[in-house]
Amino acid sequence: MAFKPLHDRVLVRRVESDEKTKGGLIIPDSAKEKPAEGEIIAVGEGARKDSGELIAPSVKEGDKILFGKWSGTEITLEGEELLIMKESDILGVIA
Repeated sequence: MAFKPLHDRVLVRRVESDEKTKGGLIIPDSAKEKPAEGEIIAVGEGARKDSGELIAPSVKEGDKILFGKWSGTEITLEGEELLIMKESDILGVIA
């Protein structure tokens, strides 16, 4: 992909949620919430301190992450819906 986020931003692909509940009920599209789980596609070079020193990002490409429900900005890139968000919007990395 020919896209590189700037500074402390990351490019994320949402991971699709299950179509059924644990009890076996099928969830219609209108009732589904957008998943707050994703995979990092690209990472910027990191934030800068006031002194100009670079702070390396804590995440890397391929990491599975959790993020807030309203985090990021939705974009369409090469026909795919993705999110751009700041690294601080990421709640954690799934091991």
